[in-house]
Amino acid sequence: MAEFTLPKNSRIKKGKHFPAAADAKRVKTFQVYRWDPDSGENPRVDRYDVDLDQCGPMILDAIIYIKNHIDPTLTFRRSCREGICGSCAMNIGGTNTLACTKAIDDFKGDIKIYPLPHMQVVKDLVPDMTNFYAQHAAIKPWIHTESPPPPDKERLQSPQEREKLDGLYECIMCACCSTSCPSYWWNSDRYLGPAILLQAYRWLADSRDEAKGERLDELEDPFRVYRCHTIMNCTSACPKGLNPAKAIAEIKKELVGRQSL
Repeated sequence: MAEFTLPKNSRIKKGKHFPAAADAKRVKTFQVYRWDPDSGENPRVDRYDVDLDQCGPMILDAIIYIKNHIDPTLTFRRSCREGICGSCAMNIGGTNTLACTKAIDDFKGDIKIYPLPHMQVVKDLVPDMTNFYAQHAAIKPWIHTESPPPPDKERLQSPQEREKLDGLYECIMCACCSTSCPSYWWNSDRYLGPAILLQAYRWLADSRDEAKGERLDELEDPFRVYRCHTIMNCTSACPKGLNPAKAIAEIKKELVGRQSL
C-alpha cells in the first residue's frame, strides 16, 4: 500500500494507493473521495487499482469490490442495483449519475468518484439528504381531495389525463439534478430545486388532485420556484432521462396564468 501524489495546489489531501495483484491483466484505477468526520483529518482521495476480471461491469460493482476485497472502511449507499432506488447517486467522472447504471467501459483512464456536490458529507461518498427530503415533504407529495371518493370504484383518469404524468412519476429522488444546479448550490435553504419542483408539478398535473390552488400558493415565492434560471444542468444530469427544467417551466406558466385571471 503506497502513497500517490495529487497535482500541486490540490485542496484535498493525498491519500493511499492500493495496487492490484501482480498477475492482474485488466486493471482500472478508481480515485475515490474519502472523509471520516471522526478522524479529525482533512478529506483525501485514495486510489484503488481494481482487477476488472474479478468484478462486474458497472461502477457500483467496482465500488462493492473495493469494499469487500480491498478496503472495508469505504462507505457509500446502495440498494437495488437496478437504477430504481436512487441510493447510489454520486459524482462519477465529473457528472452526477447512478453508480449502478454507469458502465466502467464508458471511461478512459482513471475514474474519479466523489459524493454529490454541494451537500454536507456524512462520510466518504454519503451525502446528507436531510434538507432534500424535508423539501420533498414540504410539497405534500400525495393526492389531496375534498370530494368524497366514489363508493364503488377508484378515482379514475382518462388515458389522456394519465399521459400528462409521463416524465414526472418516474423520478426516483436520487438528487442528481438538484445537486447539479448552481442555483440550488447557493440557495438550497429556500430554493426547492429541480427534483422537488418536478415532484411538485407531478401533483399539479394529476387530474385527481383537488388542491391545485393551495399548491400554487405554497410555490408562489421569489425563491421557491423563481431561482431557476433555466441553466438546464438538471435535465442533462438526470439518469432517468427526465426533464425537470420543463416541469419548472410548466409551474411558472401555471403561476403566471393564475395572476392574469
